[in-house]
Amino acid sequence: MAQLTKVSFAKVSAPEKGTAVVLATDEMAMGATTSELLGRLSSGLEKIAAIGGFTGKKGSILELIAPAGLELDRLVVLGLGKPQELNEEDWLGLGGKLQAALAKAKVETASLLFEAAGLEGETGTSAAAKLAMGAKLASYTFDTYKSAKPDDDKPTALKLEISIEDHKATRKVWDDLDGISDGVLLARELVNEPPNVLGPVEFAAKAKELEKLGVEVEILTEKEMTKLKMGALLGVAQGSVRPPRLAVMKWNGGKKSDAPLAFVGKGVVFDTGGISIKPAGGMEDMKGDMGGAAAVTGLMHALAARKARVNAVGVIGLVENMPDGNAYRPGDILTAMSGTTIEVLNTDAEGRLVLADALWYTQEKFTPVFMIDLATLTGAVLVALGHLMAGMFTEDDELAERLTAAGKSSGEPVWRLPVSKDYDKLIDTPNADVKNTGGRTAGSITAAQFLLRFSNGVPHVHLDVAGTAFGAGKTDINTGWASGYGVRLLDRFVADFYES
Repeated sequence: MAQLTKVSFAKVSAPEKGTAVVLATDEMAMGATTSELLGRLSSGLEKIAAIGGFTGKKGSILELIAPAGLELDRLVVLGLGKPQELNEEDWLGLGGKLQAALAKAKVETASLLFEAAGLEGETGTSAAAKLAMGAKLASYTFDTYKSAKPDDDKPTALKLEISIEDHKATRKVWDDLDGISDGVLLARELVNEPPNVLGPVEFAAKAKELEKLGVEVEILTEKEMTKLKMGALLGVAQGSVRPPRLAVMKWNGGKKSDAPLAFVGKGVVFDTGGISIKPAGGMEDMKGDMGGAAAVTGLMHALAARKARVNAVGVIGLVENMPDGNAYRPGDILTAMSGTTIEVLNTDAEGRLVLADALWYTQEKFTPVFMIDLATLTGAVLVALGHLMAGMFTEDDELAERLTAAGKSSGEPVWRLPVSKDYDKLIDTPNADVKNTGGRTAGSITAAQFLLRFSNGVPHVHLDVAGTAFGAGKTDINTGWASGYGVRLLDRFVADFYES
C-alpha cells in the first residue's frame, strides 16, 4: 500500500521516467502532450486498450508495466467518461480510484499529466485539485495501534506531481482543499481513536491544538460549568470518573463587528447508555458517539487552514456516559443552564442533554447569526435515511435550502425532516418542563423538538449524523470506519453563503 504524503504542481510536460498517469475520455480523446507521449508506444494505445477492454469509461483504469517504446516503469490511463459532465463528487472519486491503483502497485512517485478534453481555465484547475483531494482522502488509514509489519507489507509514501497548464492557479485551489482535507482527516482520526485513549480531557486537548492555526480555544472545566449551572451536561457526566469538558473554538476571519456563525457538537466520547444500558452487541461502536464534536473540530481546522473570511465559533460538549453508582437515573429531574427542568426517562437519551447546555451557552455567550448542531443522536434516523444522508431539522427555510444546496455540491447530502409544535406533546410531562425522550415513534423528530427548546429564538438547525459519521461503508474516498462527514458540507455552506 501507499499513502499520499505530498502533492505538487508543475508546467505541462510529458513524464520521462517512473510512473506516469494520463487521462482519457470515453471517446479516447486526449490532450496534445498526452497524444504525443502515447504515440511513442510501439504497440499503440488503441490496440492495447482494445485488447484490455479499456474504453475510457469513468473510473476505469488501464495499467501497463514497462510499456514498450517509453522509458517509463509504469503507465496508468485513468478513464474520465465525459469530463464535462463530471461533478465534484466524481472528481473526488476518480482521485480515490487512482490512489487505490497506485497504492496497490506500491508506487512511491507518480506524475499525472492532466490534460482532459474540454476542460480549461478554472474548470480544469478545480478538477485537478479535487482529483488530488480525492486521492488524499482515500489514502487515509487508521493503523496507529497495529504492530509493525514486515518491510514488504509496510505502506510506502506516495508523492504525486500534477502537470497542468495553469499550475500556479491550481496550486492556490489545492492549498484550500488541502486544509479542508486535513479537517476531514482530523475528524476521522478523532472518531477512530479508542475510548480508553480519547476521553473528554484528551479530546479537549486536541481542540486546543488548533491554536497553532490561529484559532482561539477556551476549555471549560467541571468547576466552571458548575458555576454556569449546566445541570443537564453535568448530569450525564456524573457517572464517569473522567471529568467533562466544554471546548470553545473561535475563528476570527471576518469583520470584528460581525456576529459569528455557530457550530455545536455532541461529544459523548463513549456511550454505554448509562443505567439504561445498551445491549452488548455493537456497543464498541459507541466510541463514535462524539462524531458531531469531531466534525465541528474538523470544520474549525478547515476554516482556519484556508483562512476563511468569516467569524465562526465551534462549541463541543465532551462527556462520557457510564453506569456508575453515582450515575444519573431514570426518574431524575435535571435543571439545565437555561433553567428548564428535564425529567430523565432514559439515560441513553443523553446527547440531547449535553447539547441543551452547549446550545444555551452558545446563544447566550456569542449571540450568533445561527446555530447548527451536529450529533449522532438517534437510531431512528438510520431507519429513516440509512447511511446515505444526515437528517436535517429546522424551522428556518433559508438555512434548510442553503444546507441542502451545500450537501449536493459537496457530496455530503442532507434530507429535511419535519419539526412541528404538534410533536411537543410527545415530550411533555406532568413532572417537569420536558422529558428527555418521546418514546419509539418519531424518535428523531422528538429529539429535534427537544433541542429547539434551547435555541432561545436564534435560527437553529439540528443535523442528526448517526448514520453518516461512522459505519457507512467503504467509498472511493474512504476505506475506513469513520467518515469525517460534516466537515466538507459545512465548509461549503460557509464558503458559498457567508464569506465576504
